[in-house]
Amino acid sequence: MGLPFKEIVSAQELPWEALAGRTLAVDGYNAVYQFLATLRQRDGQLFSDAEGRVTSHLMGVFYRTTSLLREGVLPLWVFDGKPPERKAGTIRQRIATKEKAEGEWQKALAAGDLETARRKAAQTSRLTRPMVEELVRLLAALGVPALQAPGEGEAQAAFMAAKGTVWAAASEDYDSLLFGAPRLVRGLAARGRGATSPGAQLIDRGDLLLTLGIDAEELILLGILVGTDFNDGVPGYGPKKALKLVQQHLGFARTAETAGLDPVEAREVADIFRHPNATDTPAPAFGPVDEAAVQRILVDEHGFSETRVRAAISRARQRPVPSASPNEARGHQTLLETFGGSPP
Repeated sequence: MGLPFKEIVSAQELPWEALAGRTLAVDGYNAVYQFLATLRQRDGQLFSDAEGRVTSHLMGVFYRTTSLLREGVLPLWVFDGKPPERKAGTIRQRIATKEKAEGEWQKALAAGDLETARRKAAQTSRLTRPMVEELVRLLAALGVPALQAPGEGEAQAAFMAAKGTVWAAASEDYDSLLFGAPRLVRGLAARGRGATSPGAQLIDRGDLLLTLGIDAEELILLGILVGTDFNDGVPGYGPKKALKLVQQHLGFARTAETAGLDPVEAREVADIFRHPNATDTPAPAFGPVDEAAVQRILVDEHGFSETRVRAAISRARQRPVPSASPNEARGHQTLLETFGGSPP
């Protein structure tokens, strides 16, 4: 569900040129669930191939990835591993929400209310392990690395950003900031809205802490007060009220006591953010596009338009970008040179 930090966090508009040559660790589940919620037909049904197999996730990842490559952005897709035990309650709640939405979707369809049907259908999205495996296969064909985290994908993305393995974590949720990401990029979907898009948004964690007048430990405490994926938060505490309390700098234990937080729960949740279940990885390696493999997956197996697939790959290869390490640009070469091969 993500932290409701929008009203207390201001982001810096980031032109696409500022991201050229940068490697971003993309919170894969966060992005793919957006695709499964939005890439649907008028009645709420997911897009599927002739055999009834869902293709919305493939559509989303393929066109998002090639759009980012066109802008010179290098996405490393990070997918969730095993969730912390403290997330069990959130997972149960999400399952119950999906089941309820499923019934409401069917009722709306029976009543001919397509607007409500589509809205309720978006709440039923499920991402399965075979779907993730298929996405990893597609990304490999595009020459784009993918990683399964040992735990939460956003924790791994934040860990890699903090280590300097990637330039930033990319997610629509703010949780990456609690996990220690020094930079969080939001709004990657903006590229799909056309060339007039102002770009993405950047949240610099250091600047955010200075602006809010709190430290990293207090940022975690702020999240716990309003509620995370690992706890329900304190009734009556929205982000602004929680921030006012945290800005009193009472210390972790006294702040938790003042708000009525269970001290054991507060410490356990804080430790999830302080010591994320993440692993050291080498710098991500981007390879050449295997266009034949992309065609097999999308066109031959799932009936995508060959013309559109070839066009997306061609556009991704044409954008000139500075290319060097995951974090620092140097020189100047095209994506065609970076990823090898020749345009169709």
